[in-house]
Amino acid sequence: MTDKTMTADEAVARLASGMTLGIGGWGSRRKPMALVRALLRTAVTDLTVVSCGGPDVGMLAAAGRVRRLVAPFVTLDSVPLEPHYRAAREQGALELTEIDEAMFLWGLRAAAHRIPFLPVRTGLGSDVMRINPGLRTVTSPYEDGETFVAVPALRLDAALVHVNRADRRGNGRYLGPDPYFDDLFCEAADTAYVSCERIVDTAELTKEAAPQTLLIKRHTVTGVVEAPNGAHFTSCAPDYGRDEAAQREYVSTPWPVYAERHLGRGEGSGT
Repeated sequence: MTDKTMTADEAVARLASGMTLGIGGWGSRRKPMALVRALLRTAVTDLTVVSCGGPDVGMLAAAGRVRRLVAPFVTLDSVPLEPHYRAAREQGALELTEIDEAMFLWGLRAAAHRIPFLPVRTGLGSDVMRINPGLRTVTSPYEDGETFVAVPALRLDAALVHVNRADRRGNGRYLGPDPYFDDLFCEAADTAYVSCERIVDTAELTKEAAPQTLLIKRHTVTGVVEAPNGAHFTSCAPDYGRDEAAQREYVSTPWPVYAERHLGRGEGSGT
């Protein structure tokens, strides 16, 4: 079977400016931060980022790498609104497509199934329709005649996700309380790169948790990166919780200073 292991730098070297990039995790939980930091050390820019946003979005936005964001929210959980994202948004530095969480889920699911849209009730009668004038409705062809929002597929050129364990073939397992949408990000993308706390033999993947936690299947994965502590400073339960002290430093530090301190001189600055 194919060995898909690579380094974080090798994974992000396959990304290109102008791509639509999906980033897994949720807020400040199990974000693929090792991959995001590696991406910030490249010149890749002009990205459309699709994410339940956290510091991944904040860092990329602060560095000027995001042209458009598709998200239901951008939060650090214990800090309700991600401050670096907020600053970029207030400065008009990026376009925003803000949709409901259910729409986000079904947009990824439509992309995973390679269909152009999926019908949902969510959004009808709300301002989601007003602020997204491109959204369309469809009428059921059956006798009920119900009207639905036609949520367009969120097709991705590439996806980055982080899980607790993976094997060299690309099978990935989460051990925490929530899968988030990581499997759908991989399925919705043309290429997907999975970082993990530890690479294990395939036989070991079913020893730590129930088989249904074997969330990510190898046929949806392009590359596997072993990255211990690779979600830091976000949480990766049960391996570790969110590092609140590191998150407070991120929140309180101007981006150029933070980038120089944690990414290297001049890197991540967008210049």
